[in-house]
Amino acid sequence: MTELVFAALMLALTLALGLVRAVIGPSTGDRLLALQLLGSGGVGILLLLSAPLGLPALVDVALVLALLAVVMAAAYAAR
Repeated sequence: MTELVFAALMLALTLALGLVRAVIGPSTGDRLLALQLLGSGGVGILLLLSAPLGLPALVDVALVLALLAVVMAAAYAAR
């Protein structure tokens, strides 16, 4: 259980640093990459929480979040 707590804390730290980069990023590309990091970190936290909480629906939510992140990156690349 302590491994899951440690992993969740590291993901939360990653999310905090990504949020800082999203706010102060010098270019739009930097902000997009920071938002991709936030999405990936969110997916990781949801997947970490799904097993101990016994909520398999969190895996589905994580999958939808990951798909939305891919669509966002594709939309930005096509721009």
